[in-house]
Amino acid sequence: MKIGIVCYPTFGGSGVVATELGKALADNGHQVHFITYSQPARLDFFSENLFYHEVSVSNYPLFDYAPYELALASKLVDVVRFEKLDLLHVHYAIPHASAAFMAKQILATFGIQIPVVTTLHGTDITLVGKDPTYKPVVTFSINQSDGVTAVSQNLKEDTYKHFDILNEIRVIPNFIDLKRFTLKPKDHFKKAIAPQDERIIVHTSNFRKVKRTQDVVRIFEKILKEVPSKLLMVGDGPDRVYCEQLCRELNISENVRFLGKQDAVEEILSVSDLFIMPSESESFGLAALEAMACKVPVITSNTGGLPELNVNGVTGFMDNIGDIDAMAGHAIHILKDDETLMLFKENALKRAKDFDLSLILPLYEEYYKEVLDKTLVN
Repeated sequence: MKIGIVCYPTFGGSGVVATELGKALADNGHQVHFITYSQPARLDFFSENLFYHEVSVSNYPLFDYAPYELALASKLVDVVRFEKLDLLHVHYAIPHASAAFMAKQILATFGIQIPVVTTLHGTDITLVGKDPTYKPVVTFSINQSDGVTAVSQNLKEDTYKHFDILNEIRVIPNFIDLKRFTLKPKDHFKKAIAPQDERIIVHTSNFRKVKRTQDVVRIFEKILKEVPSKLLMVGDGPDRVYCEQLCRELNISENVRFLGKQDAVEEILSVSDLFIMPSESESFGLAALEAMACKVPVITSNTGGLPELNVNGVTGFMDNIGDIDAMAGHAIHILKDDETLMLFKENALKRAKDFDLSLILPLYEEYYKEVLDKTLVN
């Protein structure tokens, strides 16, 4: 198949999933064309089956805001026509699904029928989509898609609850490449971070309010009183400065390192003992899955799709949003002795294997064929 993939080319979950999916499809013999405004962060190697098409946006002074959706639709028309694509897979409802619909209507004037699969990742539904400014467009775009997938059962139910969706939504969960995300021998790095064999705790996110990153700091402060530990904060965003300030106020700065955005996060996870994700909203929890694949148990909130991933008391623990005391208590339970920690580590990896890329990729390929066959019939 010749597949066009539209995504945000960032370190965010939807961009990571879209890019890793495209790379896997290319490895499986499909021709994959990425169409976005810059090269995706994880599109970092050459393959004869991978192509990248940059969307250029006019800076004409008439526009207060660059009309990216129009530029994307035009680019989609161009790529579909001249690369003879079979299918478009757009990740994130806004603005990708609506741009794909516009492109589809234009292509019809050339006698070209291109099916569109839209994957919902979470924020496009739970936050942006509920905004009255965008809700009618989101609803319309989902209903006009030829296929719709969601990364968790919870997100599927949330979409039906908040939007008047007539389309069937297929749940295809996020996945992990266990060839990349695996425990790596990084003892020298671990010794540099924790010279006294302290436990290493990690958090990765974009440091937005919804991630509750200050909760991570407060949880760690409680853990530190019971278990000698170090905290690695990976990522960047608007709440980082508040987390840094909170570390100073709690007098724990010497035990916390802010590492910024990291490409090889699997190397950091390989030296970690516990991952903390106290988010207010998570449609799936890809960062937690990446940690589990590296044998890192997880402490998470019990929101969104996280209960579909984190097995409470087995791969880690789940607590109510904002319950810092409970999260700290469960973290201490996991970290208190080597035997308990090793059991949770083994369980985390075992659960991560249920989401191996080799199991999820065929689900997308089968769905593509189903959508294509339905389009041919119509």
